Amino acid sequence: MAKNFRIGGTDLAGLAAVAVIGGGMFVFRQLAIVPRATVGLCAAADAPAFCAPRAAVLWAQYEQLFGWVALALGVVAFCFGKRWAGVFALAVGIAAVVNYNATTGIIGAALGLVAWIGLRTGRYTRVA
Repeated sequence: MAKNFRIGGTDLAGLAAVAVIGGGMFVFRQLAIVPRATVGLCAAADAPAFCAPRAAVLWAQYEQLFGWVALALGVVAFCFGKRWAGVFALAVGIAAVVNYNATTGIIGAALGLVAWIGLRTGRYTRVA
């Protein structure tokens, strides 16, 4: 019944991708979006370089894109047994929660995680 579970290179790369994307979004939000001073800096005529990605992240947050992308990736991972879609569903789902797109983002992250674990443990077979 019990099966030895060893983390392979693909899983370590997946964990690293989740940490980099999810953690990177958290750090970016804390440094570029949360401080009130960035509003004034980015409204100036000669705005710093970080204002363009800041505006893009805020636009994507407003349009709920983080959550919808995580949900789409999670559905692909869950329905078609795609490991990397599951990894990125989890990573983008974390970014969605950080950016207040939690309703759809957490569902996508959960679907991606279930698919990833299911593929890893052999409970879920990959579809060609």
